[in-house]
Amino acid sequence: MRILIADDHSLFRDGLRSLLGSQGHEVVAEARNGREAIALAQEKQPDLVLMDISMPEMDGLTATRQLTSLMPEVKVVILTASEDDATLFDAIKAGAHGYLQKNLEADDFFTLLERASRGEPALTPTLARRLLQEFAKPVEKEKSEEEELTPREREVLELMVEGVTSNRKLAKRLNLSENTVKFHVRNILDKLRLHDRAQVVGYALRKKISEQS
Repeated sequence: MRILIADDHSLFRDGLRSLLGSQGHEVVAEARNGREAIALAQEKQPDLVLMDISMPEMDGLTATRQLTSLMPEVKVVILTASEDDATLFDAIKAGAHGYLQKNLEADDFFTLLERASRGEPALTPTLARRLLQEFAKPVEKEKSEEEELTPREREVLELMVEGVTSNRKLAKRLNLSENTVKFHVRNILDKLRLHDRAQVVGYALRKKISEQS
C-alpha cells in the first residue's frame, strides 16, 4: 500500500515509516502540516493518508475535509493522540475512513489499516461503540426562536415594537389582565434568551419578525 504520513513530529514520522516499511508498505511522502499533505497527495497519489490532527498552518480535520473533497478515491485515516469524542465525530463527518489512536498495539494498527485499504471503517471496537451511540441519538428538529413564540406572544411582541411596552397598556390593548401580560413577556424573554424589553424590541426589528419591522 502506498501511504502518505502527515504529522508535524519528525521523530514520530521516522518511527512510523520504519514500522510501515517492515510490513511491506511504501511511504511515498511525508507532510508536516495539512497544507503540505494536500499538495503531496495530489502529487504522489497515495492509496492512503495517515493524518494527525494537531498540526501548524492547517489542522488535520480541515485537511481531511478538503482532501476527501478533492480526491475522494484517497482514503484518509486519522492517527492521533486525541481521545476527545468530539474530535472523533468531527473526523468521521469530515470524510475520514478511520480514527486510530497512537497508543495502539502494532498488530491492531495493521489490522485496522488493512480494513481501511478495503474501504471499511478503521475503528477500534471502543471507538466504534462511541460513534454508534452518538449517531443513535434522536435528532431534534431545530426551531428558530421566532417559531417557538405562540400567536399571543407574537401579538405582545408586535405591540412592544409599536412602542406599547408597559404592562398596563399592553393589557388594555389585548384585553388581558396585567398578570397575564407579565406571563407572556417573561415567556418572550426566555424564548429569545434576552434580558429586558428594550432588547426584545431591538431583536424583533433586526430579525423582522413583526409586521412593523
